Amino acid sequence: MERRQFIKGLAAATAAFSVKPALASPFTGRDNVSVMVEPPNYVGGGDYRLSKKFRRQVVAYETKEKQGTIVIDPSERFLYFVMEDGQAMRYGVGVGREGFAWAGRARIQRKAEWPSWTPPAEMLKRRPDLTKYRGGMPGGPENPLGARAMYLYKGSQDTMYRIHGTNEPWTIGQAMSSGCIRLVNEDVKDLYDRVKLGTKVVVLGTPV
Repeated sequence: MERRQFIKGLAAATAAFSVKPALASPFTGRDNVSVMVEPPNYVGGGDYRLSKKFRRQVVAYETKEKQGTIVIDPSERFLYFVMEDGQAMRYGVGVGREGFAWAGRARIQRKAEWPSWTPPAEMLKRRPDLTKYRGGMPGGPENPLGARAMYLYKGSQDTMYRIHGTNEPWTIGQAMSSGCIRLVNEDVKDLYDRVKLGTKVVVLGTPV
């Protein structure tokens, strides 16, 4: 075989077996690892894009509250998890609509992953269509409490208010709830992992 023919054959073989570099898939906002342990058919709030204002972010935050405290500002639709060095993790939230808003202090005395939900008696009066859930609605993608819930108590008494996820991420930044504080599921999972039982919660508004 002539040298020129050999070089041509080698070049053709190299081209035939060359591997094109793989292109990275665009990030969709989903955690592909955690999805494996989520309920079937779960779709994360990452498919719904919050406005930049309400996305989770570290911000400068001056407060007299100690590190680890949760401060909620309903008027601005923000929840702050107080960190060290004058900073806080800020989350966009949905809050209670007119007539259901509240202010005060409480503590987180219970935490639950993919919690069940039972509509309170007063809600059943307003929403008779929810009677089928009188015995409780199992946790999952359709549950209004979302992926996580933190239960607020005053002393040993359940206030019936919660900090929880939502299956309606478009309500973040709105006053639409029955008094509970809601976050998108990705954010409530992040907050859930940060807080401990006994964490103090301060809801701003009227003097507390």
